[in-house]
Amino acid sequence: MEYKYSDITEKIIGASFEVHKFLGNGFQEVIYQRALAYEFIMAGLEFQREIEQEIFYKDLDEPIGTRRADFVVEHKVLVEIKAIIQLEDVHIAQILNYLRAYKLEVGLLINFGSKSLTFKRLVLSAKSDNHNLNR
Repeated sequence: MEYKYSDITEKIIGASFEVHKFLGNGFQEVIYQRALAYEFIMAGLEFQREIEQEIFYKDLDEPIGTRRADFVVEHKVLVEIKAIIQLEDVHIAQILNYLRAYKLEVGLLINFGSKSLTFKRLVLSAKSDNHNLNR
């Protein structure tokens, strides 16, 4: 099955496996973030790191706050990294909220904290608030 932006997400996942293979688990998120930035450069991926996005509420003109995503890759894929024992539903909800805030459809939630690298691929439908979770 072909997923939206699968060419980009495959490179991101490959870079993530490379980082986890070298570093293993047990480091802080920022260590994985820096290593992943290096691997993105090696893979020829264009990315922005920790870009701040304003969060708006209903019809208010002023933002109610901001949030920084770990990466936006090729202006299309949001990447959020974790360094925890296990991903939980709250982390999935978080990335879905980020996708809405950044007006993106595809996100990867990558966890470096477990013994084996784990990741979830999420797609937010632009037509509705439905989402699909792909592994």
